[in-house]
Amino acid sequence: MSGSPVHKQSALRTALAGLIGNVLEWFDFAVYGYFASNIGHQFFPKSDPAVQILLTYAGFALGFLARPIGSIVLGRVGDRIGRRALLTLSISLMGGATLVLGLLPTYAQVGLLAPFLLMLMRVIQGFSLGGEFTGSMVYTTEGSSPLMRGLVSSSTAAGTTMGFILGSGTAWLINRSMAPADVDAWGWRIPFVGSIVFMLLGYFLRRGIHETEEGLKAKQDRTPIFTSLVSDWRPIIQTFGIVAMTNCAYYLTFTFAVERRKAEALAAGTLGAGDFLLVNTLVLFIVLFAKPLGGWLSDLTGRRRLMMTLTVVSMALFYPAHGLMLEGSLTRFVWGQLMMAIPLGMALGLQGAMVVEIFPLRTRVTSMSMAYSLTLAIAGGTAPLVAGWLIDTLKQPLAPAYYVILYGLIGLAIMWPMAETNSRRLDV
Repeated sequence: MSGSPVHKQSALRTALAGLIGNVLEWFDFAVYGYFASNIGHQFFPKSDPAVQILLTYAGFALGFLARPIGSIVLGRVGDRIGRRALLTLSISLMGGATLVLGLLPTYAQVGLLAPFLLMLMRVIQGFSLGGEFTGSMVYTTEGSSPLMRGLVSSSTAAGTTMGFILGSGTAWLINRSMAPADVDAWGWRIPFVGSIVFMLLGYFLRRGIHETEEGLKAKQDRTPIFTSLVSDWRPIIQTFGIVAMTNCAYYLTFTFAVERRKAEALAAGTLGAGDFLLVNTLVLFIVLFAKPLGGWLSDLTGRRRLMMTLTVVSMALFYPAHGLMLEGSLTRFVWGQLMMAIPLGMALGLQGAMVVEIFPLRTRVTSMSMAYSLTLAIAGGTAPLVAGWLIDTLKQPLAPAYYVILYGLIGLAIMWPMAETNSRRLDV
């Protein structure tokens, strides 16, 4: 009921509620990226290895393209029924689709039905993620003290990194302990099926959380979707400026570069293909540390000022870092990832609170989810596909760096005239 009393819960419980679902969601997305070449072998015709991997990356992008649809449908659940209902529903959808993906028949078994079912599961995953990530950002930000919004909200971003760490570590362990032929045949299925553990844990944890005061108040508003989206055009554009460059650079650094170097090592028949996954896993621990650091510092210094600084730093570092990751030894690859780990981690850690703060309460989850999902569909989910196409078409390994810099320039232009967001009230 809308008039139900709001029970206070600890900042730790609020943070865990945002964290657990994102561990599952991004573990599932990460393992798809890390097993892209293996999935391509099983679900697409064996005509051209380059076409196979591009089709698999298209499936990666498709999951992001489905996010805007999920953001509208699940966003309305968050605004009309409650934040808690949204978080429980989204984690159930994601877990179910991931389990099914791990059990799908291959192209050799059912022909064209195999890639169709694969893409369908990716659509369901993306649909659920359209409400999960932004819904948990709204929940953790609304449920925390104004003095700790950045820090508590960073738990959502930390959950994504934990998911990536678990995904990368699982991929490394499977590649290390199994023969390449077995990984290709069935080993890639293990993490998808095993993720059911995260789903059950998250589902039962979220069933016991309390609704936020803002969530109860938002249920009273019946603003139509179209009217809300039109009215929120400014924060929707601002969301693109805040989020696009960071997420594009993140997926190129911690998904695309890793999978490309692993695939190159396997194609060349050299040892150590799994070493890129191991290094990636270790560097992600630095990202995990940097995210709450960014959220905490943004509480002290202001989110706009810190976000613009981190955007400039990331733009300056990405060109040399990208070159180190795609060319040369494993040591150079490590240095390339290390260069990007802290600025990208800090930026991702503070973005959650910053984006929540720029949207009005009436349909906050719907409008914010739509804006965030569209941005990630354009700049994040398609980044590996665009990067692979740029490199293969232009024969220039560093071409994706200019793609990242372009997003950074757009972001700086959008953030420059913005006001600081830290002190904004969230109940209006």
